[in-house]
Amino acid sequence: MNYPLLETIQSPADLRRLPRTELKRLATELREFVLHSVSQTGGHLSSNLGTVELTIALHYVFNTPEDRLVWDVGHQTYPHKILTGRRDRMHTLRQFGGISGFPRRDESPYDTFGTAHSSTSISAALGMALAAKQKGEDRRAVAIIGDGAMTAGMAFEALNNAGVQHAVGLADMLVVLNDNDMSISPPVGALNKYLARLMSGSFYAAAREGAKAVLKNAPPLFELARRFEEHAKGMVVPGTIFEEFGFTYVGPIDGHDLDALIPTLENLRARKGPHFLHVVTKKGYGYKLAEADPIAYHGPGKFDPAQGLVKPATPPKTTFTQVFGQWLCDMAEADPKLVAITPAMREGSGMVEFHKRFPTRYHDVGIAEQHALTFAAGLACEGLKPVVAIYSTFLQRAYDQLIHDVALQKLPMVLALDRAGVVGADGATHMGAFDIAFLRCIPNVSVLTPADENECRQLLYTAHLQDHPVAVRYPRGAGVGTEIQKEMTAVPFGKGEVRRRGQRIAILAFGTLLYPALQAADKLDATVANMRFVKPLDAALVEELARSHDALVTVEEGCAMGGAGSAVAEALHAAGLQTPVLMLGFKDEFVEHGDPAKLLALLGLDAEGIERSILQRFGAKLELVKPAANQ
Repeated sequence: MNYPLLETIQSPADLRRLPRTELKRLATELREFVLHSVSQTGGHLSSNLGTVELTIALHYVFNTPEDRLVWDVGHQTYPHKILTGRRDRMHTLRQFGGISGFPRRDESPYDTFGTAHSSTSISAALGMALAAKQKGEDRRAVAIIGDGAMTAGMAFEALNNAGVQHAVGLADMLVVLNDNDMSISPPVGALNKYLARLMSGSFYAAAREGAKAVLKNAPPLFELARRFEEHAKGMVVPGTIFEEFGFTYVGPIDGHDLDALIPTLENLRARKGPHFLHVVTKKGYGYKLAEADPIAYHGPGKFDPAQGLVKPATPPKTTFTQVFGQWLCDMAEADPKLVAITPAMREGSGMVEFHKRFPTRYHDVGIAEQHALTFAAGLACEGLKPVVAIYSTFLQRAYDQLIHDVALQKLPMVLALDRAGVVGADGATHMGAFDIAFLRCIPNVSVLTPADENECRQLLYTAHLQDHPVAVRYPRGAGVGTEIQKEMTAVPFGKGEVRRRGQRIAILAFGTLLYPALQAADKLDATVANMRFVKPLDAALVEELARSHDALVTVEEGCAMGGAGSAVAEALHAAGLQTPVLMLGFKDEFVEHGDPAKLLALLGLDAEGIERSILQRFGAKLELVKPAANQ
C-alpha cells in the first residue's frame, strides 16, 4: 500500500512543516497504515483508530519532545509511534526484539513516560511540569488520559494536587481527556466547538480575570458572578468538577475534527497554569467493523481488514479464562452468596456470561483495583462470598488493601488471578511474575497453582469453600487440553500429589509447568510432584521427597526470588534437611514481550530447558549425563 504523505514524516518536526490543509489527508493515510499494520501483527486497534487526529494535532501544536506528552493508557499510542520515527518498525510490534505496544522511555525520546498500567499520566505530567518550573525551562507537559483511565482514583488524586499552588507556583500543564464513551458526553456540534475555542482564547481569559479583579472589591457581586459563571457553563459543558480542582475546563470538542483541535490546542499552549481539555473520540473511528464492535477489535490477532474477524474453522482449546468464567456461573448457581467483582476487565476475565445471567451479583468497579479489594472486603463482612477476578499484574496496585483490609481481617474471598506467569505480547508491564512472592508472605492468604484446566476448576471450587482469602493463579491462554469434569470436587487443602515415580532427582512443579517437567523427567527418570499449593505448602511431601532423593528441583512460572522454590527451601531448613535444591523460575530481571512459548524456552522453563538445567547442576555429581554426552 502507498502512503505518499505519511512516508515524508520521519519525525514531528516534518509534521510541523506541513501546511495545515494537508493534515486531513495525513490523517486518512495514518489511519489506513494503523489498520493495515495491526492486521499484520495483532495488537490494540479500536483505541488507536480513535486517536489519529488527536495525535496529529498534539505533535503539530506542541514542540515535542521538548514539550512532554504522556499517553494514558499507553496502548493508544500506535499513531504516536508511527509519527515519531518508528513507522518502519511497526511490523515488529509486540514481537520479541521488536517495539513495545506501550510507550517506553528506552525506545524513543518521544516516549516520555511508560504508561502500560493506567491512570498515571496526570501524576507524571505534573511532576514534569513542576520540574520545568524549578529548572527554569519553558516547556509544557500534556497528559492524554482516556480509554477508561479516568475511572481510577489515582487520576483524581493527581488532579487534586495539580490544581493547587506549589512552592514553584502553579503547574503549566494540560490534561486532555480522550473521552471515547459517547454516553457520558453531550452531543458534539457547532455550539460546543465555538464555546471551546472561545473559552480557550486570550479574550475570554482576560475578560474573566479582569472581571474577577473588579468584582473582588464587592464580595457579594463577586460570589454572584462566580456562581453564575459555573451554572452557565454547567448547562452546556460538564466541566464544573474540573474547575473545582483548580483547572480551567475547555470542551467538549470533536476529537476527529482537526479544525477544532488545532486552534484550541494553540490557544491552550499559550496559556499558563493547569488546563483541562475534554475531547470526544470514537473507538474504531474510520473502520466500520471496529466502530460497530470496538470491544471485539480492542486487541485482535492477525486478520484481513477487508473481511474482518473470522471465527477459526476448528474451535480452539478451552482457555483458563473460559474455565474460570464457566466455574463462576456454575458456582453462582449453587451458592446464592457468591458475588463477582472486576476492575474493568469483564471480557478479559471471562465474565460476560456471568454478567448476563447474574446482573445483580456482578460489579464492575472501573479501573480501581484498590477499591475493588476493599469493596470485596465490605461484602465479605456481611456474609457474602466475593470472587475478585483480577489480572496478576493489576493486583500489585491493591497490595495495601489486600494486606490491611482483607488478610488482616481474614475475610473469605477468592482472588482469581488471570495472566499469571508469561503473558507474551504485552511484555514486562503485564507479566504475572511477582504474585507468588508477594502473596505467600502475607498471613492468612493461601496461594493455589493449578496444573491444567480441570484442576483449575476444582481448585477454584476448593478456594471458594475456605474461610479466608485464597488466590488461584492461572496463565493466559489454554493448557494441555485436559477433559474438564462438570462435577466440582474439593481438593485436599494443602496437599500435593506425586505424578511420576523416578529416582535420585525429584522435580516439584507449581502450576502448568508440571507438563514440561514430566517430559524432562521421562528423559532423566526423575520423580515429579504436582504441588498444587504454594501456601500452605505440602511440607510433609517435600520432606518425604527430600529424604528419598539426592536433590530437589522446583519449577514455577514466576520470579524465583521469594517464590515457591524459596518456600521449599524454607521447609527443608525447618525440617533440618540439607538436600540440594535447584530453583527454576524467572531471573532477577523483567521479562520482555514476545511469543509465550519462545519466552519460556529463553527462560529455560520448557522441557528442554528444565532437563538442561538439571544436567548442568547435578549431571556429573549424580551421573545423570545422557550417554551421548559422555562420548
